[in-house]
Amino acid sequence: MSEYISNPDEAREFQSRYKVLYLFIIITLTIFFFRLVWLQVINGNELRQFSEKNRIKQNKISAPRGLILDRDGKALIENLPGFEVIISPQYVENLKQLADAIGPILGIEPAKVVERIQRSKRINGQFATIRLKDSLSREEVFRLKRIRLDTPGLEIRESIVRYYPLKENGSQLFGYVGEISKNEIPKLNEKYKNILSFEQSDIVGKSGLEEYLEKDIRGSDGVSYIQVDAHGRETVTEIPNIYGEQIKDLEPFHGNSAYLTIDRDIQEAAYKSMTGLGRIGAVVAMKSNGEVLAWLNTPAFDPNDFATEISTKVWNKLTSDPFKPLRNKVIQDHFSPGSTFKPFVALAALQDKVITDKTVLFAPGRFFFGNRWYHDHNKNGEGHITIYEAIEKSSNVFFYQLGIKLGIDKMYNYISLLGLGSRTKIEMDREAAGRLPSSEWKKSIRGEEWQPGENLSTAIGQGYVTVTPLQMAVAYNTIAMEGKVVKPFIVKKVVDHEGKVLLERFPEVVRDITLPQPNGYKIDDETFKIVKEAMRRVSNGASGTARSLKVPGVQMAGKTGTAQVMSFSADQIYAKCESRPMHLRHHGWFVAWAPWDKPEITVAVLAQHSCHGNPGAAPIVRDIIEAYFRKYHPDVIAEGLKKGDKRASAAPVKVIDGE
Repeated sequence: MSEYISNPDEAREFQSRYKVLYLFIIITLTIFFFRLVWLQVINGNELRQFSEKNRIKQNKISAPRGLILDRDGKALIENLPGFEVIISPQYVENLKQLADAIGPILGIEPAKVVERIQRSKRINGQFATIRLKDSLSREEVFRLKRIRLDTPGLEIRESIVRYYPLKENGSQLFGYVGEISKNEIPKLNEKYKNILSFEQSDIVGKSGLEEYLEKDIRGSDGVSYIQVDAHGRETVTEIPNIYGEQIKDLEPFHGNSAYLTIDRDIQEAAYKSMTGLGRIGAVVAMKSNGEVLAWLNTPAFDPNDFATEISTKVWNKLTSDPFKPLRNKVIQDHFSPGSTFKPFVALAALQDKVITDKTVLFAPGRFFFGNRWYHDHNKNGEGHITIYEAIEKSSNVFFYQLGIKLGIDKMYNYISLLGLGSRTKIEMDREAAGRLPSSEWKKSIRGEEWQPGENLSTAIGQGYVTVTPLQMAVAYNTIAMEGKVVKPFIVKKVVDHEGKVLLERFPEVVRDITLPQPNGYKIDDETFKIVKEAMRRVSNGASGTARSLKVPGVQMAGKTGTAQVMSFSADQIYAKCESRPMHLRHHGWFVAWAPWDKPEITVAVLAQHSCHGNPGAAPIVRDIIEAYFRKYHPDVIAEGLKKGDKRASAAPVKVIDGE
């Protein structure tokens, strides 16, 4: 046993090591002690607050966006109550199990649920909530609530759904809303710096007036607090006391409402006429003071699809449509005006004394210039005519001669006064300026000299010249008002929830072009009167290109137009337009105002690929003007009917003049 007896010498040998061990233990306990003092005493209150906060979930209550109403207070955009499914990824324990549980209820394939949640986590992070579906049915809400307690990360919230009662009618004007993207957050926060603040899951305007009026109609979001367990599920215990006082919910603040100049009745009349005839294109109706009454593009989309998470199928259909239903053709796209450009050239020629209203020019079926023939739309020509017959019958050859006499720069200097080639500065984003060519423009943009033959194509609204429907409405209204160029506008006023007016707009005359303008040019009253009379004959003369369309008791003045979408050889010019493939058919224009002598309303209609202005576009203008007078001047309609005036049939007339 002696071998197991401890050796004092060996014990002394390990004694120094024991001291190191004792020192290590003492230091470790000291560190723990001071750490506990730091956590419990020094930072105890702060850490307690963090601990309490982990049991509190803050839910944002989205504020209702302001209503958008027409000039009479009728709803154009409103809000409806609803429910939405929210997923909080950080609380999800089994993603596949969650998708299998809620996918069939929502009518979404489980694989797509997984894909959307994983995509959001990659883009927006682990803690960003995901709005999986809006506008739940009662059945969906009931079934989701039954599984909610067994499905961590699932939440059903009350929501407010944006609703567009006119659906496709005016959708490009009104726009749509959607959830803000990660890329949009910094851009919008910078754009509305010190005015608005944006964060993940916010609903924002994506296009149209919804986007333009964001700062005016966006409300202030509220906040609600709930106590949750470790799975993020709401508990039934009382909300704990934090910061020494009970947490209080913050109520959302309703956004301001906007009243538009739009007249819902006129808007619906425009939609009914345009779609009833199956037309593709754009419509804008405007009061003579610049107030826009109707704004329409076809084909269109239903903004309600976007308000409730647009499906991939619907989105692909919209983006693949060759007629671009998402485009706001009234201001975004610009087109050759065709013969609707001729009144502008007439103003220039009369004002520059190139002709008078008594000048007679010979207008045969074709015109030789620069080693080539330029054709009239009427192969037989119009014979010897004045400016009145030239506009009434829409003679190309007559205006070819005016184009040669004026030259491009004089045409530019006069016609630019009416606003062509410039944005109207209406309160909408992405407005195109169109193009009014000049010799300087061609030299600077194309590096080429202007060719004399190009004066001829410009004089009949072809070649380089392009316009938007809104520009045409403003320019024709300027003729109607004999030189007063007005600024078009849509938003009449913005009011808060108590009815207090925060913003109000009034009609504005931008310039009076009967007075000398900065470029030294002007157009006299008498010149306007001559052209107005000629345009009256278009709708009321025996040979007018829109003579078949009448409104009882009301005389319109305007101009039809046919704009070629491509050049045709001499042997193809007179081929029947309707026999060509759709994409090769001419665009039809009609722009008019009424009454012709005391204008109240101006309407511009572009009917794409309809072959002719009449019957392609003119019936729609007639229907809109009739709707306006039936609403605002029913006595005029009644008096006209009493005198024997009859509403002309909208049936197409035989077109022999190409207009």
